[in-house]
Amino acid sequence: MAEDNEDFLDEELLDQNSIDNIDIDEENKGLYEHLNITVDKSQEPLRIDKFLLIFRQNSSRNKISQTCRAGNVVVNGTPVKQNYRVKPGDQISVLLAHPPRENVIIPQNIPINIVYEDDDLIVVDKDPGMVVHPGFGNWDGTLVNALAYHFEQNGEKSDLDRVGLVHRIDKDTSGLLVIAKNEYALSFLAKQFFDRKTKRLYWAFVWGNVQDDEGTIRGHIGRHPKNRMQMHTYEDGSQGKHAVTHYKVLERFKYMTWVECKLETGRTHQIRAHFKHIGHTLFNDERYEGHTPLRGVNLPKYKQFIKNVFEILPRHALHAHTLGFIHPTTKKELYFESPMPKDMADAVKKWRNYLEN
Repeated sequence: MAEDNEDFLDEELLDQNSIDNIDIDEENKGLYEHLNITVDKSQEPLRIDKFLLIFRQNSSRNKISQTCRAGNVVVNGTPVKQNYRVKPGDQISVLLAHPPRENVIIPQNIPINIVYEDDDLIVVDKDPGMVVHPGFGNWDGTLVNALAYHFEQNGEKSDLDRVGLVHRIDKDTSGLLVIAKNEYALSFLAKQFFDRKTKRLYWAFVWGNVQDDEGTIRGHIGRHPKNRMQMHTYEDGSQGKHAVTHYKVLERFKYMTWVECKLETGRTHQIRAHFKHIGHTLFNDERYEGHTPLRGVNLPKYKQFIKNVFEILPRHALHAHTLGFIHPTTKKELYFESPMPKDMADAVKKWRNYLEN
């Protein structure tokens, strides 16, 4: 899921006469951009790396080169190398990865859980409550600050100007993230996330007893018409963008259900908005009104129990459980699983005890 602060693209640098559209994965908005370019009829033959450098003035020669190497520059349906010469009428598709626009990243000695690391990438199991990258209201104390310190201590040198975020999750969402260490790895991994070829499953606790053991939630997701801090599901497709969430029930707790979610699309707050739409808001999700006991249950013992669980799990109950992707250099699949974090695991134990008694 994406961070709460909005990112922006340097659209003023683009030649609007040459671009059909820019597609941005909402979940990772600001981490990469998709350009579709139609080469002008008057264009003279020119190497595509030089063409793209002129076209995208804020990119470096190395970035363009590694983007080509990763197979992210496609002409007329075929990936090309950097020495390809563009011709009039060529249809060019480019996926450019770039880190968020921070000012100065201050390395900070903040503990992080590193589950895998090599020369190309690092996989981190993020704790809940940690913001992924600096932004409005959170200029330090982030995962990016912690990674900058880690790289500095290890004497890491990279061709990236900043920490190479490939994707991100909300501050209060726990779980797995992969970060690239060089431009090629960033481009290669970004393509997998953009094409939805990674293997990711989320665990969520939602209010109520979800009726079906398995199901699919479909509905466009866009800004809520009244509460701009929320995303809203438009089932009729009148607004927002197409979104699909598949889910499977893992355990039922009568008043709460533990579900596993697989995202077919990646919209901002997709799991949170979709489950609210079907009447099963994430447990203790204050932004989406999931921070009060389930309506219709007025027993004092139950209300006290919920209060106790909220103290154990003081955030929305969402965890990025699995992460699988193809390694940029070895081309072998890497797959990771993150165990349920302590706050969610303790909440499960409390629910089981409550129902048994």
